[in-house]
Amino acid sequence: MSNTPHDLYEDFPEKAEAIHALKAKDAHFAKMVEDYHEVNRAVHRAETLVEPTTPEHEAELRQKRMRLKDAIWKQLAA
Repeated sequence: MSNTPHDLYEDFPEKAEAIHALKAKDAHFAKMVEDYHEVNRAVHRAETLVEPTTPEHEAELRQKRMRLKDAIWKQLAA
């Protein structure tokens, strides 16, 4: 289990196998998941003040995370 909130596997536990399978066969999906994890970790570091940032930058990171999560969900729901 991850210490970082909003991990895809925790947010979509019923889709864990589908995430793994799509990552293996779809390079674009795998890149989206990788990007999501990077942005999610950046948001977590900003929230916990490990890497403080401006409120505007943190908001941009959150929006990017949301867009990536929406795109990932669309792929999973298809």
